[in-house]
Formats: sequence, C-alpha cells, structure tokens
Amino acid sequence: MVQKNALGRGLGALIEDANQGKMAPAAAINEISIDKIGMNPYQPRKNFNEESLQELASSIREIGIIQPITVRKVNGDAYQLITGERRFKAAIIAGMDTIPAYVRVAQDHNMLEMALVENIQREDLDSIEVAISYQRLIEEVSLTQENLSERVGKKRSTISNYLRLLKLPAEIQLGIRDRLISMGHARALVNIPDPNVQLEIYQKIIKDDLSVRKVEELVRRNNNARGPRQTTEKHGEQVSEYGELKEHLSRFFEAEVEFRRNNKGSGRIVIPFASDQDLERILALLDRITGK
Repeated sequence: MVQKNALGRGLGALIEDANQGKMAPAAAINEISIDKIGMNPYQPRKNFNEESLQELASSIREIGIIQPITVRKVNGDAYQLITGERRFKAAIIAGMDTIPAYVRVAQDHNMLEMALVENIQREDLDSIEVAISYQRLIEEVSLTQENLSERVGKKRSTISNYLRLLKLPAEIQLGIRDRLISMGHARALVNIPDPNVQLEIYQKIIKDDLSVRKVEELVRRNNNARGPRQTTEKHGEQVSEYGELKEHLSRFFEAEVEFRRNNKGSGRIVIPFASDQDLERILALLDRITGK
C-alpha cells in the first residue's frame, strides 16, 4: 500500500512495499572499502559544487561521516551506490579508505526511484533538477502525478508547476539552473505560448533586474494583446491540435522540440541538441524506438 504524507518518516516510507522484503535494510552499519563501490548509473544529479565538496571533505577529515551512504551488493564483494553520492565523492577527496554504509537489496527499478526521491528532498536543488527528477519518476518508474504526489508528499499542483518548467526554451532552463531567474519568474514565463516572446522577456528580466510581479504584469499585457489568435512562428503556423504531440515529444527527448507546419499542411519536427553528448543521447532514444 502506498504510504501518504511520507516525507520526514524515512526514505523507506516513500518506496512501495519497502517493509515487505523488497528493500530489506542491513542489521548494522558496514564499513566498506571505497574501491569496492561503483557509481549509481541512475543518479539524476550530474553537477556537484566543487567548493562545497571540498568543504565537506575537510569536515570528513575532522569528524568523519555522520550520515552513512546506502549501497546495494552486486557481484562477489562489490557494491553499487544507491544514495549519498556527494558524501561518497567528498570521502574520496578526503583520502578515506573505507566509508560507513547501509547495505540494501534493490532492483534497478527501486534504485532509480530511491535515488530520484532522495534527490528531490534536497534543499539545494535548483527547480530544473527537481522538475527533471519528477519527470523521470513519471516516465521511467511509471508513476502518475497522483502516485508521485503521494510518494513525495507534495501537492499535485506543485508537481505540475515544476513539470511545466521543462516546456521552457533551453536557454531559460539554463538560466533557472544558474539562478539567473527565480522559480517565480519561470512560472510567469510558462504562461506565454510563444517561445520567442518568452526569450525576449527572459532577457529583459536579466537586463533590468525585473521583479516577479513586474514579469507577471508583462505576461498579462502580452497575452491580452494576443487575444484568441493562434500562435504564429517564423516558419509557419502551428496548429493547436498538435500541441499535445509537441509536449509529448519534448518530454520524451528532454528537449524543447519544435513542431512547425505551413498552410499547405506540410511541416517538420526539429529536435535541438546542446552538444555532441546530447546528440548521442537523442540518437540512443531513437535507436530504442526503432529497436536497433
């Protein structure tokens, strides 16, 4: 049975059937050799602040690790990290040979969910990291927004507001991650249907240091000026009934997919990528679809 309002009662309470044998905790904390622990491929967080890691490493040298990491046993005496990657990285920097850890039994599905849920609970995450974690839980763990709401103890409307951020152009998402604009600014920008106008107001926010209230006012004026007209793009008119498909593709490819259609009915789908690595990620998704 899914536990409601689980936040604050331990990570196990957030994982379905955690106390029914799927996620059995170890009887005690184990000291495990660091060189026997492999990284968690399901870790959603990719960026760690180097200065913060150095500070944590200094603390570890002085007083050790207060909160153990969590690992799962794989082959032989090898382990794989489930949660606590920041502590694990800092321990390596601190020159530790062993690290205290809880050993659990977890399937890949459980590992991804545990890593994502723990990630969401962190206070230092930016809004895009939270949104991506929510999206991955929905798509890769097959949770509905209602299930997700119960898992993380958040209102469904809160989760929906985060997910809407992923519809913003990549430049704005990067600005959120770099804390150039706040969640309040971003939530206002999402209400503008035209990405070009979104970018214009985003640049104005940074240039003029606009408040959230001022941005909300600009958004209202823009939308009132547009009236009921359809959104137009440089390369033709986008038909409103394709909006759902555009959103689905954007979520699947984790990119702001452009869906363009002209008056004759022909058009194209554009999937942007930020780097060679990002392109390889998209190609891997396409290969998965075609079964190659």
